[in-house]
Amino acid sequence: MRGGTERLINPPFEEGWVIIVPKVPVKVVGWDKIVELSKTLSEKVKEDGYTPDVIVAVARGGLVPSRLLADHLGVIDIVSVKVEHWVVTASRNPEARVKYPFKLDLRGASVMIVDDICDTGDSIMLSADFVRENFNVREVRTATLQYLANSSKFKPDFYAEEVREWSWFMYPWNYWEDEINLVKKIIDEVGLQEPEELTKLFRENYGVLPPVPIKEIIGEMRRRGVI
Repeated sequence: MRGGTERLINPPFEEGWVIIVPKVPVKVVGWDKIVELSKTLSEKVKEDGYTPDVIVAVARGGLVPSRLLADHLGVIDIVSVKVEHWVVTASRNPEARVKYPFKLDLRGASVMIVDDICDTGDSIMLSADFVRENFNVREVRTATLQYLANSSKFKPDFYAEEVREWSWFMYPWNYWEDEINLVKKIIDEVGLQEPEELTKLFRENYGVLPPVPIKEIIGEMRRRGVI
């Protein structure tokens, strides 16, 4: 089948059944799930008896979770560090890096670094090291909404959900960016198709329906000069 990989499944499935194996397994995360994970994460932080003086958001994925956690925990101060790792969806840079390094005097504050997911651990480890070296802090702890236990070399101090099977998680704050990149991978392989066909290929390649209508994505890709 074009755009996907096929394999026959052995019994107990019936002979001849065909399962589409996504090239990149994707999971779409909705806002309700984000609210749920943020609340769970904040409760774990509270149960530990910890309240940070400052939250450091790992931009860009940690920006929204940081604001939600700040609200739950009553933290007023949020700063951010821009880390680049997955610049193109599911296509990692060789190593994480702080794009705009700077120094900040937080006067011995206790800091909690927040990101959306800890999948390799590279981004949050780099952020923690950067904050210790440049922000004049007393303590650094780490927190993420999701923690991919089987792929990350680093375990956050706090996380709302442990994930055992690797997937690319599409969060609401990057639906458009992720979908554009994923659709571009399809177009590079099979050429530009009608929206209905691209929607079908998206599901075959990634195992989910696109969260944004493909017709809108194609229009935005043209506006950005992607196609």
